[in-house]
Amino acid sequence: MSSAFNVTDGDFEAEIEKHEGLAVVDFWATWCGPCRAIAPMLDQLALEYAGKAKVAKLDVDTNIMTPARFQVRSIPAILFFKDGKLVDQVIGAVPKSQLEGKFRQHAA
Repeated sequence: MSSAFNVTDGDFEAEIEKHEGLAVVDFWATWCGPCRAIAPMLDQLALEYAGKAKVAKLDVDTNIMTPARFQVRSIPAILFFKDGKLVDQVIGAVPKSQLEGKFRQHAA
């Protein structure tokens, strides 16, 4: 069971852009191997940062509007939103320490 929840084009604004504090969105697809590789790390960070960061996943195959809005051209793409504004992003499968550093930086 994932600790991240799913967002769609339909609820992205309400769930992410109207969220106060840190919201982290994983843009992914089922066929993407690197996406599957980082999913457990994001789940773990979602648990570790519960109450400090909201962690969501957006399937780029079924939701095409939001990736286009944020110019997501390759996945996995992890976008960091602070009070609804895009403040950072990580593209590609990276070590957990790198993701954790971003969480630490923006959750403060």
